[in-house]
Amino acid sequence: MTDPVQGLTGTISTPIRGAGALGEVLVAIRGGTELYIARATEPIEVGATVLIVAVHPGRIVDVVPWIPLTSE
Repeated sequence: MTDPVQGLTGTISTPIRGAGALGEVLVAIRGGTELYIARATEPIEVGATVLIVAVHPGRIVDVVPWIPLTSE
């Protein structure tokens, strides 16, 4: 069973400074917000929107930058 946060977007609240470094992501879920430990393969700054692509034990999630598509 996948964790319910997989596939959701969140906002970086503590920066991820590079590959192997950890940061934090705030995710809206279950009628509130929850904080997860985030890791990525590239630096991601505070305030960036990310997509959660994998979930690991210990509330650790893998994230990638998320840029929503816009219609022109």
